[in-house]
Amino acid sequence: MEDSAGDPVGDEAAVRAAIEAARAAIGTRDVPIGAVVLAPDGNRLAAACNAREELGDPTAHAEIRALRAAARAYGDGWRLAGCTLAVTVEPCTMCAGALVLARVAKVVFGAWEPRTGAVGSLWDVVRDRRLNHRPEVRGGVLERECARLLEDFFAERRPHSAG
Repeated sequence: MEDSAGDPVGDEAAVRAAIEAARAAIGTRDVPIGAVVLAPDGNRLAAACNAREELGDPTAHAEIRALRAAARAYGDGWRLAGCTLAVTVEPCTMCAGALVLARVAKVVFGAWEPRTGAVGSLWDVVRDRRLNHRPEVRGGVLERECARLLEDFFAERRPHSAG
């Protein structure tokens, strides 16, 4: 089903849920990126924010944390067939590889990431024909709202110029 703008109904709601998950990182040292995993029926299986700084874990990206939690709640232990991953920022190579290996059916994301993005920007891991699974992809959903989370985070950390 699509809305009047041609957007699949549910993609914006999924990214809004990811934005809410990202807000859990505001006020911490972690970049506010959020992810949610939805079951094929649209029910939320898991939500997470980045926690690399909090956990001291380089793999504690929002997507990885959400995929791990969703795998515990759904499927045969690790396959997330039919599920959707929604995230505020285009996944990196690690996260793109993980969502492919988890057999996620669809990835929806907000802001494009031209420096590290692996779902169409710098690389396109998820659509590599050499892989045995290629999820549907929709990027740029609520892009401005998602980008603003990052802009605000980094603006607070930059030295302010005097004058």
